[in-house]
Amino acid sequence: MGFLSRIRRLVSGQPNIEGGIKVYAPISGDIVPIEKVPDVVFSEKIVGDGIAIMPAGQYMLAPIDGTIGKIFETNHAFSIESPHGLELFVHFGVGTIELRGKGFKRLAQEGQQVKAGDHVLEFDLDYLQGQVNSLLTPVVLANMEDVRFLEKRQGSVTAGKDVIFTVEL
Repeated sequence: MGFLSRIRRLVSGQPNIEGGIKVYAPISGDIVPIEKVPDVVFSEKIVGDGIAIMPAGQYMLAPIDGTIGKIFETNHAFSIESPHGLELFVHFGVGTIELRGKGFKRLAQEGQQVKAGDHVLEFDLDYLQGQVNSLLTPVVLANMEDVRFLEKRQGSVTAGKDVIFTVEL
């Protein structure tokens, strides 16, 4: 979809965003390099580059203004696309799909327009801690072929308030 989103941007006349697109933390916690996620799909950047967050709190928020694409049936992951064509994928933990939705609650719907910081999913961290292989939550840029520049941040972040990376398309 990257090529199509690039064409769509050109046709619509959307200018490049000065200073890049700011992507906010969808979940509170500590940033961890994506390479540390114990799943090769993420650690080897097969689905894209990004960061992971060791979660705190109970909500997964929209990291950008945009449209919710897919929310997994098990409510542990979602995709979102910005009006500029930035495509993000947020996936709670490793091994969460086997829980078949236990510990998660959907708060938004596929196709819904959201603003950065809007609630998308709720999770029960106490329940999930003993149930999955890892709580590390990847936040991935799915259309890396469109990305000209990616600046990743480090440290502790608060969902909806702190920038985790800046992207130039």
